[in-house]
Amino acid sequence: MKLWTYRRNFTVNGQPFQVNIETGLTHLRSVLLRDGQALAQDGTALSGTLADHRNHRLQAVLPDGALLEVEAGYAGWWTTAIAVRVDGVLVHESHPGRTIAWPMLAGKGPVTPEALQQLREQEQRDRAQWLRNKPSLIVDIALGLLFFIVSKATGSLTTAALVGAAAGLAVVVVQRFVKLDLLGGLALFGVCTLLLSAGFSLYFEDERMVQLKGSILGTLVAAVILLDALLNRGRYFGARLARYMVGMPVDPQRLALGLAVMGLCMAGLNLLATQLLSKDHWLVYTTFVDAPLALLLMLGVFRFARSG
Repeated sequence: MKLWTYRRNFTVNGQPFQVNIETGLTHLRSVLLRDGQALAQDGTALSGTLADHRNHRLQAVLPDGALLEVEAGYAGWWTTAIAVRVDGVLVHESHPGRTIAWPMLAGKGPVTPEALQQLREQEQRDRAQWLRNKPSLIVDIALGLLFFIVSKATGSLTTAALVGAAAGLAVVVVQRFVKLDLLGGLALFGVCTLLLSAGFSLYFEDERMVQLKGSILGTLVAAVILLDALLNRGRYFGARLARYMVGMPVDPQRLALGLAVMGLCMAGLNLLATQLLSKDHWLVYTTFVDAPLALLLMLGVFRFARSG
């Protein structure tokens, strides 16, 4: 399925040409046109066993017999570019000075067959890592949805916290008998927060404490992560979160520092939601708004962590 077409126009010896770079979910295709007629085309797969991240090469013979060569490909995560040569001489660049290369290869020197092979091998390792993380991610989402469903069905945050804690303990028990990593990454941390939620509710006998749990724990956890960043260079929390950043090398210390700041922001927002929203509206916020908002903030944290 074609998602978008980038059109790059250029002129050689007074003749107008166009290169259409068509992007899809699984393939990338480039077509060289003159007066609407296709002169050459090239394509590559973006995923699967046939994935090939080389640049596209398009060739055509001009009326005077000269050889027209066009190199097309990505010049960043969202931008495509072309370089045009006539008999080996560069005559046009759509993005002067930019390297045309698959984004993960940009800035790593010449795009050689060896570099492409290393990228394919890295993608295979990343896929294997994602498959290992997938069960724990599903556990995280399932426990969050369980809390929401029980809360809506019973009208009690205390009951939802107790059911969630029981489900979390059940996952811990099941983990002892299965090979799948159900508690990798932060899934175990999620189980711990459910247990603390239940403890808050039982000890204070106040549903409002279940709502404030996010702010209280968020502040405490942010403080712990901040200590990890400052005193341990992010080797615990930063390194564990890095497991979810498939194919994206980061600095664990900067990641931990960014997470600590994000945790304080999320704790403050939850406090505002608790004070300003009804219980039902807070439940919708904590289930369906809090997580997407955290993901947006995480993008900023990732950018900060990668810059190191």
